[in-house]
Amino acid sequence: MTTKPFASDVRIHPTAIVEDGVQIGAGSSVWDHVHIRRNARIGCQCSIGGKSLIAYDVEIGDRVKINSAVYICYGVTLETGVMVGAGTIFTNDRFPRATNPELTELRPAEPDEHTLRTRVCAGASIGAGAVIGCDLTIGRFAMVGMGSVVTRSVPDFHLVVGSPARSVGVLCRCGKLLCKFAENPHTPACSVACPECSRHYRIDANQLVTEPEQSAV
Repeated sequence: MTTKPFASDVRIHPTAIVEDGVQIGAGSSVWDHVHIRRNARIGCQCSIGGKSLIAYDVEIGDRVKINSAVYICYGVTLETGVMVGAGTIFTNDRFPRATNPELTELRPAEPDEHTLRTRVCAGASIGAGAVIGCDLTIGRFAMVGMGSVVTRSVPDFHLVVGSPARSVGVLCRCGKLLCKFAENPHTPACSVACPECSRHYRIDANQLVTEPEQSAV
């Protein structure tokens, strides 16, 4: 059982490994067989699902939900309100090798010039079994479909699916699909209201989603 000096309402399963220097915010839960490496920073009211691994120096905002068996490598930042589905894998090297070119020495595990960063912005969701490339950004309230392979940045509010993942529509903050993209021509500029929560948006040329109301996030 960990004895780290966390807030009294932080729940850490006895089988979890939490290394030195880790910060965990109030109200967060760390479930069975999780391993959190040194100096990772986890916000308030987060849930870290069983058998997940969070690498050193990873930054996780408040109210983030990470399901079971997720691998979050060095260089990843998850902003507030992000959801990561079970079995998701993050990466941080486009051209990885185990050894030097002569095959005589292992490459060090520490980050180097090949290590690239990824940011998942506030409110975004990643479906189960997705693989997330590196040196990219997943935009605010975007959604990655289950099993997708993300190789380039995802715009705010876009839904992407497939391997490699491509944009197929735009979403409301609540997660409801607002508009499906046509096969070839850009969707004409239009205003749309969410059928679920009645928020209003403007969609222009498949690439821009604006909100008339100011948002706190």
